[in-house]
Amino acid sequence: MDLSNERIVVTGGAGFLGKYLQEELLSHGVPCDNLLIPHIEDYDLTKEDNITRMYKDMNPSVVIHLAAEVGGIGANRENPGRFFYANMAMGLYLIEHARLHGLNKFVQIGTICAYPKFTPVPFKEENLWGGYPEETNAPYGIAKKALLVMLQAYRQQYGLNGIYLLPVNLYGPGDNFDLKSSHVIPALIRKFCEAVDTDAEQVTVWGTGKVSREFLYVEDAARGIAMATQYYDGPEPVNLGTSCEITIKDLAEKIKELTGFKGRIVWDTTKPDGQPRRRLDTSRAKELFGFEPHIPFEEGLKRTVVWWREHGTHQ
Repeated sequence: MDLSNERIVVTGGAGFLGKYLQEELLSHGVPCDNLLIPHIEDYDLTKEDNITRMYKDMNPSVVIHLAAEVGGIGANRENPGRFFYANMAMGLYLIEHARLHGLNKFVQIGTICAYPKFTPVPFKEENLWGGYPEETNAPYGIAKKALLVMLQAYRQQYGLNGIYLLPVNLYGPGDNFDLKSSHVIPALIRKFCEAVDTDAEQVTVWGTGKVSREFLYVEDAARGIAMATQYYDGPEPVNLGTSCEITIKDLAEKIKELTGFKGRIVWDTTKPDGQPRRRLDTSRAKELFGFEPHIPFEEGLKRTVVWWREHGTHQ
């Protein structure tokens, strides 16, 4: 697909990943006038009439669906019904109206939370249906996974070219640092930086620290999505990640070091750990459209810490 000839709607394009994806698509030759961002103030994508209006107003040939209602473990525990409904509704209506609109391509961004709680490591795409997701984020994960089934069914019955990507946990400058809804890296960076600023003696971190996670720098994720949009047209889901994992304990120690915090880390074991391990098999993305990450993890963390130090007080 020659992206420079397409009118591309990016839902969630004003968000964290969306801003990076906008830059990436522009670098692929997409004209500014053909890059369209539906803002939530104008289009509530959980309502079908708003989606109908968006397709009519923007007349896209490609939709990249990033928009999601999502958060860390705490936010998932507080909003299971809302997270299921909002994510299911957005995808359901967007895909159905993609069919009605005669869209050239629909790109659905899935979630690593869709994998079963005890998926064999490394996670292979064929393991998606091997069990129930981790309980705290299952409503979100199942809503997203249902959209994979919908895209495959619409491909089979209607010929809709829909692809499904599974990025691992993202991080980087501009992330959500709100402690009520943020993921682990921005939450830890903020906690440690604020502890340094207030001369606190300790920082409390959720869980035991024994579980592991994999992280993908946001610029790499944007590049992977753009490459898949351009080069991949298959029905099978594709992981986007680094295939490298780190325990939350080691992550906390690394961020403690990068932020200059000298105090103690206290683990609140009354709080849940979430899924025991996460590490992806990323061979399919490399094989099908040549994606490999470029930014080393420690370099990405340093950039994110620097960004928070420079911009955090303004959030």
